[in-house]
Amino acid sequence: MDPKHKQLLRSQRLFLTEELIVDDMIVQYLYQEEILTESHLEEIESESCNRKKTLKLLDILPTRGSRAFHHFTQSLEKDFPWIKDKLLRLSAEDTESPPPPFTVQCGVPDHILPTVPTMLHLNQLAARLGSEWKSVLLDLGLSSADLYRCCADHPFAVQSQVLAGLVMWTQRNGREATVRQLLQSLQTADVPSSVLQQVFV
Repeated sequence: MDPKHKQLLRSQRLFLTEELIVDDMIVQYLYQEEILTESHLEEIESESCNRKKTLKLLDILPTRGSRAFHHFTQSLEKDFPWIKDKLLRLSAEDTESPPPPFTVQCGVPDHILPTVPTMLHLNQLAARLGSEWKSVLLDLGLSSADLYRCCADHPFAVQSQVLAGLVMWTQRNGREATVRQLLQSLQTADVPSSVLQQVFV
């Protein structure tokens, strides 16, 4: 998920817990769009009251990739249009703000940001990521099952596990799997900008 959308949901937690009712229509829509998994549905449904269900959903959404915010707002269209309108309005207002300083710190040329990372980029990044690699891939939209598969296919080589996950992300998202999106997820995982300079600059 885009860092600005994560911050937006965080800043609106109190408003959402008071206004939103996390009903079956919302969670089933998010499940249909592969934002939530079956285990996520069980986690949400196991909560004892609506406030806790809402908080659980808000905890899960930021880890579910770049499509999560869009589909979350779409799930509000029918029963909670005023919440959708407010979130989209706040998101649009923030769009006019300057680009995140992290992009500047990395020194990545602007013309590279909208492109798909090359295999060389992915190889170099896989070699440099540490324990945060799983957080990065979850933020890019991969599931826990995807990570398990990467680990099972390459049980003795962490670099190969990371590379397999990055390749899976690019294959699933096509042209939407951009350097910009990758940098945002790396920023969220607190990967130092110096690491990215070695890869993309």
